[in-house]
Amino acid sequence: MDSSELIAVGSTDNSPANELTLFRTTCDQIREEMRDSPYIIETMRVLPVGGYRSAIGSFWNAVVDDLRNKILHRSIKLFNKEMNPKKTVSCYEDFQDNVNDEMLIDGAYKLGVISWEAHKILKQAKETRHVFYGHPRSSEPGAIKVLAMMEDCIKYVLSEEYPPQIIDIDEYIDVMGTEDFYRNEFSVTSAIEDLPDVYKRELINRFFSSYILDNCSSILRSNIEYVAPFLWKVLPKETVLQIAKSVDKEVVSGHKQKIDYALAFIDIVGAKKYLSTNTRRTYLKPIIDSLNQNVDVFATENECVRQLSKYAGYIPRDLLYDYVNGLTQTYVGHIGGSAMYSRTDFYANGAAMKIPEMFETFDDESANAFVEVIQNNKMLKDRIRSAVKLRRLRNLGTIVSKRVSNNFSNKAFLDMLIDETKEREFFGLIGYSRK
Repeated sequence: MDSSELIAVGSTDNSPANELTLFRTTCDQIREEMRDSPYIIETMRVLPVGGYRSAIGSFWNAVVDDLRNKILHRSIKLFNKEMNPKKTVSCYEDFQDNVNDEMLIDGAYKLGVISWEAHKILKQAKETRHVFYGHPRSSEPGAIKVLAMMEDCIKYVLSEEYPPQIIDIDEYIDVMGTEDFYRNEFSVTSAIEDLPDVYKRELINRFFSSYILDNCSSILRSNIEYVAPFLWKVLPKETVLQIAKSVDKEVVSGHKQKIDYALAFIDIVGAKKYLSTNTRRTYLKPIIDSLNQNVDVFATENECVRQLSKYAGYIPRDLLYDYVNGLTQTYVGHIGGSAMYSRTDFYANGAAMKIPEMFETFDDESANAFVEVIQNNKMLKDRIRSAVKLRRLRNLGTIVSKRVSNNFSNKAFLDMLIDETKEREFFGLIGYSRK
């Protein structure tokens, strides 16, 4: 309603006709199926005779009626869980004695039936109803007051379509455990993105607890692997942290299979950064140790690097040197001979493909570890006396040099490593000479 309409409503010239026209125009914005509501009809019946107080009461009843039906459609189960009324609401009539208007508005907001803005505005409309309809001795409301209240209620409730129904978590997970589950991105995102936070929290916890069970079927586990990343993107931060803490608890439990599945779950949703340092240390240290203890055992190196590659960039500080040491000597490999092949340059092929990408996550601290490895690892220094092995080390050095900051303390060392014209100086720096 613009200022000219407000002036028309407040004027004495032809005021009743102007008022009625504006009321009717405003009510035209109510969605079709609500226009024959007895509360709307009653409102329009009393407005022509100036029954503004009754109009406010009747119109608010239409809002309450619409909110109740929308909540029943959306999820009465979730409403009960969120609002905890004194008696469980199972049908429309149960709202009457167990849910006041304040709880109704709050519940509608928490279920996603109304927006944050609507939640605030409806609280004001409720007070308008309380003052002018609930208290007969209050001052007489004018047409402008009634029209403003009606416009707010229409905009935020009576013109709005029914919200999508919330999935029943039990039923949804049951279907996910069958081959009938529809693995379609649009279908999945439609089901989960509009869920209230409390349902998102419950669903991700159900996914996690089911996924780590020994008896979880391969069908359900596969479908969880498909759906969980979509759900993870829309989780509130506190739920993300809570799941990470659940993984921490599993790690200290000592149940290896559950630990493996818990960490696999974190890998699936891309949440390794939320794991505690202690959890990462507990999981990664045996792998790093195995990598360093099985130099030139290619199958073991390939497997260790495969597992570590998922945590590149998230290695605890106290494991950093051994981690970089294992990767570096694995990538460089050794010089040898073979009765089957003419090659002499040997290294774990699978690991060698992943290690450069892992070095792409290095920071200054990781780069310092790389420099220390070159300075301290006697076997590595022996091997890079071969030109082909020095070239492989230079490949890693080139990656690291691009990752460090301008003030990196060992920048000169890296520059000397990757500069082929400074080869003699580099070997002198590490206390070795070329063969």
